[in-house]
Amino acid sequence: MKLLFDFFPIALFFGVYRLAAMFQQPSFDFVTKYMSWMISGGAIKPDQAPMMIATAVAIVATTLQVSYVKLRGRKVDTMLWISFLIITVFGGATIYFHNGDFIKWKPTIIYWVFGTAMLVAQLAFKKNMIRQAMQEQIKLPDEVWAKLGSAWMLFFFLLGAVNLLAAFVIFKDNDSDWVTFKLFGMMGIMFAFIVGQTIYLSKYIEEEKA
Repeated sequence: MKLLFDFFPIALFFGVYRLAAMFQQPSFDFVTKYMSWMISGGAIKPDQAPMMIATAVAIVATTLQVSYVKLRGRKVDTMLWISFLIITVFGGATIYFHNGDFIKWKPTIIYWVFGTAMLVAQLAFKKNMIRQAMQEQIKLPDEVWAKLGSAWMLFFFLLGAVNLLAAFVIFKDNDSDWVTFKLFGMMGIMFAFIVGQTIYLSKYIEEEKA
């Protein structure tokens, strides 16, 4: 359930972008009429409208996530606060400067913040954040926890680099393909990593059950 909750703004960004791209002229008219006050110079090109609308929707969606958690009297976790801050800053810059490059940096910044936080926690405080998150569900030898923590740190740094490669090299002139890759490609890489991790840990899970 939490995975779907976290996934909501990403899926919404993809869906709105695709829909706006299909109806580019109405999307352009919408941005011109309702969003021009947010944009430097007050005007954009028609092909920029889908990114502007999708970014605005993603900002609203993340804001609603934070509001929903707080209204239920629950603590907003650090990951959600970071996502909210980054989408607001980089999404806002995307709309104001009508430049999609800002929002393309958003996944990389988030992944690198997570990787850096894990690295600082490990080096400065001798804390393994992966162990803290998972130790109630599974018992592992200390050396395995250490390997797992290092693997996640490296994975986040590499995933951030992959996004930059896709956004500014592979799909440099094709926002539509980058949006698709952001949803399906990045999630596919994440899923493959988790499956690999599960396979690696399976023998320890079996030993624990035995």
